[in-house]
Amino acid sequence: MIRAPEFPADLTWLNVDRSLSLKAFRGRIVLLDFWTYGCINCLHSLPDLKYLEQKYAECLTILSIHSAKFENETSIDNIRQAILRSGITHPVLVDHALQVWQSYTIRAYPTFVLINPAGRIVKMIAGEGRRDLLDQLIGELATGIEPKAMQFELEKAGITPLAFPGKVLADDRLYIADSGHHRIVVATFEGEVLESIGAGTAGFKDGSFEQAEFSNPQGMALNQAFLDVADAGNHAIRRIDLRQKTVSTIAGTGHQSRLIYPHGGKALEVDLNSPWDLVWVNQQLFIAMAGAHQIWQMQADRIQTFAGTGAEASFDGSIQMAAFAQPSGITTNGQELWIADSETSSIRSIDLETSQVKTVCGGGDLYTFGDVDGIGEAARFQHCLGVEFAGALWVADTYNHKIKRIDSDGRCQTRFAALFSEPSGLSATATHLYVADTNHHAIWTIDLSTSEISPLQFPTLCAPTVCLPPSLDH
Repeated sequence: MIRAPEFPADLTWLNVDRSLSLKAFRGRIVLLDFWTYGCINCLHSLPDLKYLEQKYAECLTILSIHSAKFENETSIDNIRQAILRSGITHPVLVDHALQVWQSYTIRAYPTFVLINPAGRIVKMIAGEGRRDLLDQLIGELATGIEPKAMQFELEKAGITPLAFPGKVLADDRLYIADSGHHRIVVATFEGEVLESIGAGTAGFKDGSFEQAEFSNPQGMALNQAFLDVADAGNHAIRRIDLRQKTVSTIAGTGHQSRLIYPHGGKALEVDLNSPWDLVWVNQQLFIAMAGAHQIWQMQADRIQTFAGTGAEASFDGSIQMAAFAQPSGITTNGQELWIADSETSSIRSIDLETSQVKTVCGGGDLYTFGDVDGIGEAARFQHCLGVEFAGALWVADTYNHKIKRIDSDGRCQTRFAALFSEPSGLSATATHLYVADTNHHAIWTIDLSTSEISPLQFPTLCAPTVCLPPSLDH
């Protein structure tokens, strides 16, 4: 076994009040997690890390090494926001210029490096879904270690009425995925709060608006009196009955699917993989299944893969042969679907008549990104998460902090910038565009006739821990 390389002394640490070194953890087991915060596979590993962190608290230290893929992910403040958004409870090293990544010869996100109490590398494991193997290896190393719990001074988030809203839907009223508070907020376009749906704690529970629990809810789609929700953290599709004021599960089991090839079955019996956005077309619900790198389709009580092989890539062609990479936004005009394909930083389309996939703007591969206005594939985005059809295509160019528009000739232009921080969701009425400005914990209103931008205020809305009665305040 080789000795684990020490960390450079000049790097920034977050979620801790001091710089750390591997030498300081001699006598303890150390697990390094190489990740980047926009990677869905890395996000899938966070519950596993939390499980191990809690089970072996007295002998294990987890250190996350944030090695950025996108330029935006190198920002200290953006990484800090991601730590808060994801609820990470261990130290994070900002791996500037991939120095630590290279010293450990890492090749993929995520990769885990297990280090024994003597400071030597026991195992390097790439890929998500490694909890059982890591649990076994850590359990073997833990024998004979003197128990000693360690605590760190974590990043602190302020209390805000909305917390990291991921998506917004404008229809007869405004529906907001208050993702960080694990709830759905329903309001008028003037900011009057009509409903707060969900207990405000992460969980997977059906029932009344007050009792139901979501986990990181994202995209929504309205179908008559039902609001369907991509409950990303629960790998499920939830249905809100706006008349009966109840929440039920209509697809998914609450468990993440490990299958990457196209498949399907009865909706409540099929494991899903981080559904991120939804749209209805002709009594069919189409789902941007970010974790599976596919587009799925649900009709009645059946659900199945609609497009994408499951490979994380960018290939156009038939829906059976095409490939996507973390699709995170979806919209339609009734004849076509448009997808914000975040990891290829592109907008893709599916012709529902010909079943053909093509790239509309941006992209090329997993590492082709930037911030360039232009036509077709000459345009550049950076990890775009939201897309909305309203005459033209509107794009939440998330990591460029901009709202862009794609016209019918394929020309992409920046329309609104400078006010946003990682906007992730868009929705439009005939006159206005609404933006879920995730890191600003805000919803913005854009008047499409005047281009005036203003924040939407919710005077009566407060965080669940402030508003809920004691019996519901966990």
